[in-house]
Amino acid sequence: MTTTEQPAPGEQQGLQKGLQQRHLTMIAIGGVIGAGLFVGSGAVIAETGPAAFLSYAITGVLIILVMRMLGEMATAHPSTGSFSDYSRSALGGWAGFSAAWLYWYFWVIVVGFEAVAGAEIIRFWVDLPLWLVSLVLMVLMTATNLVSVRSYGEFEYWFAGIKVLAIIAFLVLGTLFVVGLWPHKDFDVSLMTSQGGFLPFGVGAIFSSIVVVVFSMVGAEIATIAAAESSDPERAIAKATQSVILRVATFFVGSMVLLVLIVPWDDNDLGASPYVAAFDEMGIPAADHIMNAVVLTAVLSCLNSGLYTASRMVFVLADRGEAPEALTRLSSRGVPAYAILASTVVGFLCVIAAYVSPDTVFLFLLNSSGAVILFVYLLIALSQLVLRRRTPDDELVVRMWLYPVLTVVAIVGIVAILVQMLLTDDTRSQLLLSLLSWAVALAGYAATRLRARAAA
Repeated sequence: MTTTEQPAPGEQQGLQKGLQQRHLTMIAIGGVIGAGLFVGSGAVIAETGPAAFLSYAITGVLIILVMRMLGEMATAHPSTGSFSDYSRSALGGWAGFSAAWLYWYFWVIVVGFEAVAGAEIIRFWVDLPLWLVSLVLMVLMTATNLVSVRSYGEFEYWFAGIKVLAIIAFLVLGTLFVVGLWPHKDFDVSLMTSQGGFLPFGVGAIFSSIVVVVFSMVGAEIATIAAAESSDPERAIAKATQSVILRVATFFVGSMVLLVLIVPWDDNDLGASPYVAAFDEMGIPAADHIMNAVVLTAVLSCLNSGLYTASRMVFVLADRGEAPEALTRLSSRGVPAYAILASTVVGFLCVIAAYVSPDTVFLFLLNSSGAVILFVYLLIALSQLVLRRRTPDDELVVRMWLYPVLTVVAIVGIVAILVQMLLTDDTRSQLLLSLLSWAVALAGYAATRLRARAAA
């Protein structure tokens, strides 16, 4: 952010600049549209009622604010380390260290979880052992990341493209169905209020469900990390952060409104797969097979991006001397192969844990990373609050709106979600175990500093 900053990690080590603008656009879009939207939204609708779209709208505003702050910092100084570098610069080494390790930890757990989820989906068509299918998916996505960053970008481009087409198709067909331009169907929006009212569980349900919704929107920030491996990172980041508003408004809020207008919010079929239930209601044949394929694409996209993101984070840590130095080694194609393999190993261990001990070890791993992304978002907001004052005006390609008011609003919003997690029985253990993860990261930072002093 200032003229005295070090070069971004990896700049001197030949990270391949293989990502194009179309890759980064789809990485940003794909980061938002995950399996949580296609499957998890059913649980949100069941807990909130027709007003579920308001939960997505409020959460979407928070994500937009975080992305705007990240966009401001990232366009001023693109870096493979992204927000971990900004946290380090603004708040100190402890913040940069813990942000990077927590984010790495979050994604390697997600990688293992998505491999298992993908295997479960494939078993809908083929009866094979869960661990074997998970293993195959892990190997395929690892190979994709090892070939080149362009290979990762190309896969993500097509994965995200399929997800976007599926959502657009649903938005178009669903709108035709609701407004009465569907065969044998009249204009009908009665389901918004007929099944117990617009807010069957009260206003509080909108805010309590935000805890679940926020995790279905995680991933938009990946574009700011990937942009460092493109030829024009400032332009790429600016476009990615500015377009997130439209994506949240249409993909999340728009589809939630249509879902509750097509299928009664208290219909049991919504819980399993809301989009399948909606397509069935519209009379579209083979809806379960179509949406299963789309969800599988979303899962593979998340697995692909998770490996990429985790490997770049641990690469940055190694470049800073805060992870084994071997992880900075690049392949002949400019890919941090050892960092990718190290992240893959943890993913494989998660798959083993899911097979051997699904209700203890695997559940512990999932819970201990549950609130981690909120800690990272909090550090991003705090970093922007500090760094904006240090950044010359001519470096601000993207500016945070109404600074510092909306930055403070975002910080308060994130803290409110964490408090809600503490007060809710179902999520309290996630928060406490995630705090334990942060404590371990801070202990790791202290150990690293002591080792550095001893070496000096």
